[in-house]
Amino acid sequence: MQNWLLPEYIQDMLPDEASRVEQMRRQWLDLLRQSGYQLVAPPLLEYAESLLLDDSADMDLRTFKLVDQLSGRTLALRADITPQVARMDAHLLNRKGVARLCYAGSVLHTQPVGLTRTRELLQIGAELYGYAGLQGDIEIQQLMLASLRLLGIEDVHLDLGHVGVFRALVSHAGIDKALESALFAALQSKDSTALQALVLDLEESTQTALLALPTLYGECSEVLARAYDILPNTPDILAALADLAKVSAQLQVDSLGIDLADLRGYHYHSGMVFAAYHAGSHDAIALGGRYDDLGKSFGRARPATGFSMDLRQLYRLLPPQSTSQGICAPFVNDPTLDSKIAQLRAVGEVVVVDLLGDPACWAELQCDRELVLHEGTWQVIAVM
Repeated sequence: MQNWLLPEYIQDMLPDEASRVEQMRRQWLDLLRQSGYQLVAPPLLEYAESLLLDDSADMDLRTFKLVDQLSGRTLALRADITPQVARMDAHLLNRKGVARLCYAGSVLHTQPVGLTRTRELLQIGAELYGYAGLQGDIEIQQLMLASLRLLGIEDVHLDLGHVGVFRALVSHAGIDKALESALFAALQSKDSTALQALVLDLEESTQTALLALPTLYGECSEVLARAYDILPNTPDILAALADLAKVSAQLQVDSLGIDLADLRGYHYHSGMVFAAYHAGSHDAIALGGRYDDLGKSFGRARPATGFSMDLRQLYRLLPPQSTSQGICAPFVNDPTLDSKIAQLRAVGEVVVVDLLGDPACWAELQCDRELVLHEGTWQVIAVM
């Protein structure tokens, strides 16, 4: 086997992609800093029990595990950074008020999460802790939309959902864990046939509500009107629908909808969830939601909401960018040339020393200009 081959769904980033993705990361971190979000950098590797959430079979299947040769305990490579940031907020920072945190780092998945996705994602995200009001959800959603605009992603569609609706139906009907998991899987895949078989033994009102969830998708006011008509008028469901109505009225986005069957992250989300879509991707390009109970695993539950996205996925949605051009300098021992190169680099120019002395290689060095000695001074001229 050739030793230069990589595992399936693992890819190198070559210079053009790596350069632009790094530029996107820096731009995004500047936006988050200006918005009051502080950067944290949790480790790639932790004890498995810190990363694997309770009752989250999908996270367990998605996570690489290995044995620590020092302690003998099971370690895991993170598949999501959100639980790590929740641990830091709950256990390390231990702040009393609102905490705004952000991150940018690699995560690994045992399986690709989409048709054309890598198993190594460059995940960026923001989390807001310590505020339970709807303004926190709105801030996070608006920040996610602003992030996409900053990175050059236009024509985004945003779907809102609320896991509280499904949770309320399950609780009201006294559905056990096994049936809840089966219903969750059927709703996520919008498998109406499986859903009909699963609800046969439930009371009629619960059957009607669960079968209706996959159809409660589309324009906000229309979906909410049908949801009020079809779903039981329990306090939890009415509160969830009211929250969706308030948030959808305040968000400024060209295309906005509601999807009450979207339960991604159901095992740790506790309230409103959202997903951003783009015509260039089969999968959601950004995901987020409220997860008020996650910190409980680390000793302190706090109101929390946030979002995450994969920079490598976003890069593939952008149009090709003209390659940045630089200046080629000859490889000679001349202090005045060294001084000129330093001056040019100080003002942001890319200056590449041509070690081989071969102008035919300048295209590979991405040079459209050169430094030449003219009348005793080094000057920049266009490549002929």
